[in-house]
Amino acid sequence: MVDPRRMSASPAPRSVAALPGGLSAHVWQGEALARAGSAAVPTGHEALDRQLPGGGWPLDGMVELLQEQAGQHVWRLLAPGLARAVAARPGPVVLVGPPHEPFGPGLRAQGLPGERLLIVRADRPAASLWAAEQALRCAEVAAVLAWLPQAGSGELRRLQLAAQQHSRLLFVFRAAGAGHESSPARLRLRLDGMHALEVHILKRRGPPLDAPVRLAPQGGRLANLLAARQGGPLAAPLPAATTAAAAAPGAPILHFVRPVGRKPHALDRAAAPA
Repeated sequence: MVDPRRMSASPAPRSVAALPGGLSAHVWQGEALARAGSAAVPTGHEALDRQLPGGGWPLDGMVELLQEQAGQHVWRLLAPGLARAVAARPGPVVLVGPPHEPFGPGLRAQGLPGERLLIVRADRPAASLWAAEQALRCAEVAAVLAWLPQAGSGELRRLQLAAQQHSRLLFVFRAAGAGHESSPARLRLRLDGMHALEVHILKRRGPPLDAPVRLAPQGGRLANLLAARQGGPLAAPLPAATTAAAAAPGAPILHFVRPVGRKPHALDRAAAPA
């Protein structure tokens, strides 16, 4: 038996609608519920912010990005929001297993300095997952971008919980074919298009969105910069800062890479998954 005195009112927004005969009913406001989300970082794309709960990238859960081609559209979509994140927090943006080293001048043109990026490469998928989880737990990290094409729902759930507990921006990239699989992601998007980027919102808090959000092509100067070195290296070479020594034979090895001139960071120290 449930004691009605112990029942608390639901915090979800709702309104009262009049019915014939003077009756009334509570009507759930799904769209209002979606916009009543927790803290978020604006994406830098107004059309996209209008469709996202909280008005931007969530700080309490994972954003899953599905792509036909790994690495395509990443910085076009994420650089404006990441520039806001690094302005608010002193630490790096950690890239775990990126398919290409980003092009420094193109990112700097969008307000994201290349020296704020820390690249982590691993020899096995389990090590990549471990590195992403540890980065989320580091107090100095501004955001984590992880390419985890082989991660399952249970492994993604661990990252989702870590991002939620530590209030970090987390973006996980997977192949477009993973769209039929279940996902614990707070926000799930599919990226399409060549010049004008189309963002399909597959999962969000609130009502579904049938049509994709279309983002305009890059400005002329920035587009030329990115086109000149698509998938190219950063302006300064990226020497290996640390190679983690495995504690046990056959344990995964992580290669930490940082841009020249950046001060050492807590994540640069040698470490290996337990």
